[in-house]
Amino acid sequence: MAAATGNDDDNGFDNQLKPESEPATINLSPPLSKNAQKKQLKQQRYEAKKAEKKAQEKEQKRKEGERKHKEWEETLANATEEERLKLIESRKSLRKERMDKRSEEREKKMERLNRAKEIGQKIVIDVDFAHLMSDSEISSLVQQIMYCYAVNGRSTSPCHLWLTGVQGKMSSELDKLPGFEKWFIEKESNCYIEAMAAQKDDLVYLSADSETVLDDLDPKHIYIIGGLVDRNRFKGITMAKAQEQGIKTAKLPIGEYLKMSSSQVTN
Repeated sequence: MAAATGNDDDNGFDNQLKPESEPATINLSPPLSKNAQKKQLKQQRYEAKKAEKKAQEKEQKRKEGERKHKEWEETLANATEEERLKLIESRKSLRKERMDKRSEEREKKMERLNRAKEIGQKIVIDVDFAHLMSDSEISSLVQQIMYCYAVNGRSTSPCHLWLTGVQGKMSSELDKLPGFEKWFIEKESNCYIEAMAAQKDDLVYLSADSETVLDDLDPKHIYIIGGLVDRNRFKGITMAKAQEQGIKTAKLPIGEYLKMSSSQVTN
């Protein structure tokens, strides 16, 4: 999830006149530079390998499940009636124990997230960029959002998360996530500037192009992360957006703690 970085190509518009029977088209995506094309190809290969690995792991899990089920059936077949009853009862007990533990973990998680809604750091993921991304980039962003939500839920001091600009393709892709409708997260179809109009002075857009370095988190501030997977096409887009809206910006001190060969974008 990147606070938009990209190459130096201008964001040109292809709005040539068409015959009256055809509407003029607007090309919002500038052509990729050679470097960006290489990065895109590298990313596509990475995603293909990741999908292949996931499929292999799923198949291994299926085979392991079949093996355990076969062993269980063989154990029951070789046991006496009394032994079978004890084995079945023991299995039921273990299953109930696991379910109770999961239920307890879910309750504790909800307690932490409810507390975060009241006193936690507020973080907004601005997903109002779907029109600039390809289907694969939108899919990548959705996976990153899912990962962020999962990690935040496991945290002992979670943030209170917002998704703003949830419309169109982005909305339909998020809805495909299992259980998304039950997520403990704020979802807004409007942009954050509209959804949080009364708190505009507290909004801070995190952008690698900002001159202000964020050394400490202010619990009163609402930090915004640009939900844009752009393969380095739209340099400075979130910074320009924040300036146009008249809200503060800041960048994380990533370079002080990590050595990165690529752009130090907000993730």
